This record gives sequence, structure tokens and C-alpha cells, in this order.
Amino acid sequence: MYKNDKVIRRYSEPFKLKILDEITTGKLNKNQLGKLYGIAPTTINEWIRKHNRKDLMNTRVKVETKDEITRIKELQKEIEQLKKLLLKKDLDALVLDSYLEVAAEDLGYKSVAELKKKLSTKP
Repeated sequence: MYKNDKVIRRYSEPFKLKILDEITTGKLNKNQLGKLYGIAPTTINEWIRKHNRKDLMNTRVKVETKDEITRIKELQKEIEQLKKLLLKKDLDALVLDSYLEVAAEDLGYKSVAELKKKLSTKP
């Protein structure tokens, strides 16, 4: 055998469906079937996707207590309040910068930096 020779396995559709049926019965899981038939669990996952058998994919169930749900809702409200405060702060800073630009222009300064420099040097 050569170094780059790989064994490429092709599985028939009836064989793939047989594996999916065995998973459906629940006697063996994907890992066990993979070991039994020499198939990678990722390959079985591809067959599940290909045959649109989402019921056989691993599912996650999130279990939360009422206290956790309440806490999450409180934190979401707090996040929204903080976002609003941050937006207000940004708008206030923008208005202040605009006032400074208008003041610098009205007083005859070339830039806001020049006005700030002049104001900071006065006793």
C-alpha cells in the first residue's frame, strides 16, 4: 500500500436508512452504532441531516427555576435601562460638542480646541 492510499467507503441508501431506524428504536445511540458498524458519529449526523430527521439529532433542554427566569427578566430590564442611559449620555455629549462648536464660531476662534485652550489659560 502507498502512503496516500485511503479507504473510501460508500454506504447504500438502504444501509443508511437501516442505521437511522436503529437509532429511532432507541436501543443503541449514535456512538454505539458507530462502533458497531465502524462509522463515525459525524457521518451518522450527516445522514440524519440529509434525510431531514431532526428528531434524531441531539436536543438540548434548558431547565430553569422560576427564580432564575425572574432574575433573567430583571437583568434584561436592567440592560435596557443601561442602554437608554448610555444613549442619553452620548446624546448629551453630542449636544455639548455642538454648543462648543457654535460658541467657538461666534467668538471668532478657528476651532473648539483653540477655545478650550483659551478658556483653560484664564485665571
